[in-house]
Amino acid sequence: MAAPQPVALHDLTLGYDGHPAVHHLSGVIQPGALLAVVGPNGAGKSTLIKALAGLLKPIGGRIDGLAGQRVAYLPQQATLERGFPILVGEFAAMGLWHETGAFGGFSRAQRERVRDALAAVGLEGYARQPIDTLSGGQLQRTLFARLMLQDAPILLLDEPFSAIDQRTCADLLALLQGWQREGKTVLAVLHDLHQVREAFPKR
Repeated sequence: MAAPQPVALHDLTLGYDGHPAVHHLSGVIQPGALLAVVGPNGAGKSTLIKALAGLLKPIGGRIDGLAGQRVAYLPQQATLERGFPILVGEFAAMGLWHETGAFGGFSRAQRERVRDALAAVGLEGYARQPIDTLSGGQLQRTLFARLMLQDAPILLLDEPFSAIDQRTCADLLALLQGWQREGKTVLAVLHDLHQVREAFPKR
């Protein structure tokens, strides 16, 4: 496996329908960084995360260093369709699509990895529960289990701690810090400046 590469932003301008939301941004994200993306509403934080995830093409400038690196993206919980009829285990197992393809079956070892991921986020025994019965905190734990199964070197999280209880926030923040210690690059859009100062070395 190739060594992780820095991600470099060169005079990057991002936006929608030709209207910029991020203007002429330059910088380098080093491998293994734990980085908080902060700023006022409308500053383009989510726009930047979507561009790094490959979901938005730059209006100007470029992003270097992502080619050949798998990226895992956790969207804002508010953008998810919670009424979709799917079980917690099935939803978390979507994180294995990079191994199985959209229509591939799961081996016994992969099913065990799904159970292990759910246990790691505090949802042991929830695999057969419908996703639409979960609380906000439980849904966010399920999203983290899916992210864990993607096992990507770069993790992008858009407001991962919004509208969840303090215990869930602490548990999931510990997971982020653990992923960074494993050498993964973690970027998270956050609003709690106290949390940023306490837990994130870069911002």
